[in-house]
Amino acid sequence: MNTQDERLWSMLAHLTALIGLFFASLGFLGGFIGPLIIWLLKKDQSRVIAENAKEALNFNITFTIYSIIASILVFVLIGLLLVPLVNVVWIILAIIASVKSYQGQFFRYPLIFRFIK
Repeated sequence: MNTQDERLWSMLAHLTALIGLFFASLGFLGGFIGPLIIWLLKKDQSRVIAENAKEALNFNITFTIYSIIASILVFVLIGLLLVPLVNVVWIILAIIASVKSYQGQFFRYPLIFRFIK
């Protein structure tokens, strides 16, 4: 069973995806900064927090790449559909992962590259 502190930090690692999405919409590539900071600060203190932060970090890096590709594809019109779709999926998955991690469960994001093992 995870402690309250571990569940809270794990949830925050996933919620920073939403903050990252907000900053990405402003033109900044900062979606992965929050999980990276949490992972660097807490990786030696808790395996649970480290695993959740790594998963959130991989998720944010992957969806930043997806967002850039979708934005480029706007020039061939398919991006007009893909940009909102990527953002909606980003929000939904981040909320699901946040809730699951606060409940003490580990959530593996689908459709992501695991850059950090």
